Amino acid sequence: YKGKKRGESSLTPEQLLKIGTPNYHSIAVDAASSGNPGIMEYQGVDTKTGKKLFKQGPFDQGTNNIGEFLAIVHGLAFLKQKKSDRIIYTDSRTAMGWVRKKTCNTKLQESPKNKHLFDLIRRAIDWLKTNSYNTPVVKWETKAWGEIPADFGRK
Repeated sequence: YKGKKRGESSLTPEQLLKIGTPNYHSIAVDAASSGNPGIMEYQGVDTKTGKKLFKQGPFDQGTNNIGEFLAIVHGLAFLKQKKSDRIIYTDSRTAMGWVRKKTCNTKLQESPKNKHLFDLIRRAIDWLKTNSYNTPVVKWETKAWGEIPADFGRK
C-alpha cells in the first residue's frame, strides 16, 4: 500500500482552500478489521492531541463497516454523557448513512462467534432510537488532511 500519511495531501492548493482545515474541537473515530469478516476493533481519539478516549475490541467475526458504525454511536453516547459540543469525524460514508437511518445494514450473519458483537449492534441501534443528540457527524477529508487521527495504521 502506498498512500498518504497523516497530514499529507494529494490535492491542489485550490482544492485544499475549498475544503479548509479540520475542526479540532472534535473527536475522530475509526475501525480496523483483519479480514472481512475478521478480528475487528474500533476507537475514538481527540482529533487535536490523538489522546485515546475509548477503544473496544478485538471482536471475532466483525467487519470494518460494523466497527465504524459502532465507533460513531459510541462517540455520540460519549459526547452526550460528557455534555460536550464537539463534533465527530469519521472516514466512513457507509457508517454515517447507517447512523442517520438508525440501522446497521450489514450483510454479515449473526453466529455464536460474533453474538457479542451483534448484541452491541442491537444496543447501538436502540441507543440511536431512544436518544436525541445535536452532534454533527462529519466526513474526514482524507485526501486533504491525510489519515484520520484515530487510524490504526495497518494499511
